Amino acid sequence: MPTDGNSTRHLTARRLLAASLATAAIAIAATGTAVGTADADTPRRAHVEVLELEVHNGQYEAVDLGPAGPSLGDLDVYSGTTVKDGRTVGRGGGSCQVVQTDAAGTTAQCLLTMEVDGGSLTLQSLWTKGSTAPLDMAVTGGTGAYAGARGTVRFWDIGTPNERARAEIRH
Repeated sequence: MPTDGNSTRHLTARRLLAASLATAAIAIAATGTAVGTADADTPRRAHVEVLELEVHNGQYEAVDLGPAGPSLGDLDVYSGTTVKDGRTVGRGGGSCQVVQTDAAGTTAQCLLTMEVDGGSLTLQSLWTKGSTAPLDMAVTGGTGAYAGARGTVRFWDIGTPNERARAEIRH
């Protein structure tokens, strides 16, 4: 892998993104504001939790498979924690695997699992590496108190010290 300054910055940003995605997802259901809403398609009231979180990166490893540099199958594997009001509220981890490389950039499919008080949550999305746009990840399910959970987690400032996430979870 090249060691010029641009490649080093790209690798650092990849590491921070991967670790922060896992970290932010971790505490999505650990604490938050519960809001009752009526869902038009279901007779029962959905329970919605809204969380505003800081992301703290933990462990990270880039696995460069195939040719040097971005190529199909490359992995970013990570873990971390999320923080609310100065307190760690969750932990988790996941991976982003490169599924497409072309002139538009490198696209990875990201999968996260987080442990939270009362159960766990899973998240999934596609991400264009290096994008500065917010990233929305789907809440695809959960266990325990979060069995059948759905919703969205939006991440901003990925890979920076100011990274944050807003989770809206219906269960």
